[in-house]
Amino acid sequence: MQLPEPGWDSSGPSYGTWPNSTISESHLLRENYTFLAYYQHSSPVAAMFILAYTFIFLMCVIGNILVCFIVVKNRQMRTVTNMFILNLAISDLLVGIFCMPTTLVDNLITGWPFDNTMCKMSGLVQGMSVSASVFTLVAIAVERFRCIVHPFRQKLTLRKALVTIAIIWVLALLIMCPAAITLTVTREEHHFMVDTYNNSYPLYSCWEAWPETGMRRIYTTVLFSHIYVAPLALIIVMYARIAFKLFKSVAPAHGQEEPEGRKVSRRKAKVINMLIIVALFFTLSWLPLWTLMLMMDYGQLSEGQLHLVTVYVFPFAHWLAFFNSSANPIIYGYFNENFRRGFQEAFRAPICSFHCHHLHHHGPYTPRTHGILFGARNRVFTHTRASDSPPASESGPLAPRRTGVHAWDS
Repeated sequence: MQLPEPGWDSSGPSYGTWPNSTISESHLLRENYTFLAYYQHSSPVAAMFILAYTFIFLMCVIGNILVCFIVVKNRQMRTVTNMFILNLAISDLLVGIFCMPTTLVDNLITGWPFDNTMCKMSGLVQGMSVSASVFTLVAIAVERFRCIVHPFRQKLTLRKALVTIAIIWVLALLIMCPAAITLTVTREEHHFMVDTYNNSYPLYSCWEAWPETGMRRIYTTVLFSHIYVAPLALIIVMYARIAFKLFKSVAPAHGQEEPEGRKVSRRKAKVINMLIIVALFFTLSWLPLWTLMLMMDYGQLSEGQLHLVTVYVFPFAHWLAFFNSSANPIIYGYFNENFRRGFQEAFRAPICSFHCHHLHHHGPYTPRTHGILFGARNRVFTHTRASDSPPASESGPLAPRRTGVHAWDS
């Protein structure tokens, strides 16, 4: 009988033996069986993974739902830039709902616990949502590039933005179709899982059954180039051009007062910092997972290395990639003054509404105590529908601007 591979967590569930009532000893002698622990980790390690994934799941769902609520609730927020941000929030929300729970379960249990339909649908939805999220990041970078570097060119209309979003999802579907077609659940012969009660279960795997091994490597390379390298290159080029434009244009005019010059410099620094955060965060979040995927296809890993990577490194790499979707509402929302006001109003609305009702009957009205969600004082993106940029007094590249006025000008 073949024993489990060396290196499995000895503190985890104990390895059992195949019940004598199910299979005879003579049969055992004729066949080699591999018995693996039902759970891949000990209880403390599994609890750590569960807490980590639960944290980013809640963060992703709450943050992206708030972004969707802010954009949909206020008609003045339905602009080109905000449509891309809404699509980004939807795709990231799909990542949180469909990717995080199934990936967590798959990383905790040795085999695939779901059926063949779930295998295909999970892979398709996960791949599409991740691809749409990445493509939307590129669309945001390109739209910012058009508004800041070429402010006098024809702006992207809302209708064209919606068409672009539809194209993004079509491309995401097309690039993930091969994975959905080849994904299948198969039973691993002579491999069984054993739980803590010494019960044995057949081992099933959800994997891409390509006709030839080389085809899987080619597909992995295509995915790596189209939803990581190429988008990352475009994002870096677009934001580098934007940064160059800002550095070139924000030099204080001759005779400008020093306090005003310092204020412009601070605004410039906020925009540049935002660009650096976006590019670096995207790069660092996805680099470990793509590195592991390429290693699995192209690296000659031993059984011990393969086990270590699969059981311990992959869960962390998945978590880091998913964290990008959880933090996008913060990057594209909190760092922008308009969305920050929207978040504050969303949480403050019930209390503020009661207070404003009291003032209406007992005292004068003041704009600071306006209790209507997204009231006139807090409406954003109303300077112009054409460019949708934040006034540059607001941090981040998502800054509304008037035609012909620099993004950092108020």
